[in-house]
Amino acid sequence: MTGTLVLAGTPLGDPSDAPPRLGEELAAADVVAAEDTRRLRRLAQELGARLPGRLVSYFEGNEAARTPELVRELAGGARVVLVTDAGMPSVSDPGYRLVAAAVERGIRITAVPGPSAVLTALALSGLPVDRFCFEGFVPRKQGERTARLREVAEERRTLVFFESTHRVRATLEAMAEVFGADRPAAVCRELTKTYEEVRRGPLGELAAWAADGVRGEITVVVRGAEAAAGTADPGELVRRVAVREDAGEPRKAAIAAVARECGVPKRTVFDAVVSAKHAQG
Repeated sequence: MTGTLVLAGTPLGDPSDAPPRLGEELAAADVVAAEDTRRLRRLAQELGARLPGRLVSYFEGNEAARTPELVRELAGGARVVLVTDAGMPSVSDPGYRLVAAAVERGIRITAVPGPSAVLTALALSGLPVDRFCFEGFVPRKQGERTARLREVAEERRTLVFFESTHRVRATLEAMAEVFGADRPAAVCRELTKTYEEVRRGPLGELAAWAADGVRGEITVVVRGAEAAAGTADPGELVRRVAVREDAGEPRKAAIAAVARECGVPKRTVFDAVVSAKHAQG
């Protein structure tokens, strides 16, 4: 029988946020793969957790080379626990490559759910949370960064980004230029730590605030693009309603949802749907 790969969430800052199962899984593991082994040892000590299994490093620099070794351990029946410095493995952290390799081999994968900077920042931002997308880190080079931001400039969902201390100013300035200086956003830094701070405001103001430097782990949340009122094509309105109806949503609710999405009156959407039905009949 093959072993099990356990993706274990770790605290963003406060050790007491660690899920109770984390200590149990660390103690039961044959192998623990950690992004920073020294950091994991400190966390285990704070949690009073044992680390009897083999401890190996697994970070961006050795992820490709170490993945086959861990897959062999899993294929031989080992229980491998994967942890990163903070949050859930694979979310802009090492892990995806190992998960994909384990899936390909038919190896069982489970998780110890834990803190997530993406969801924590989203909840604290004060921006819409019903629909969102995670964009990770934007490119370092200016031209590539601007191109990536332009790709999502018209995205209606709330956007969540990670950024480093040294690049947050440049990124906020680029966002203000591409998305508009008035687009609402929030910069969340040092989540759950002693100096946690959530700064909310238009992107232009946040870029000016960041000019003097921002320290710590940074997550940026940006409101999605607003729909231009009254500009939706009737055919597009009908298509959106049909997609929702095909998914099981009642027509009345689908019409109301599409009206909100497109910034048009519900009557406009209703008339478009009725006209399309008559044209078909």
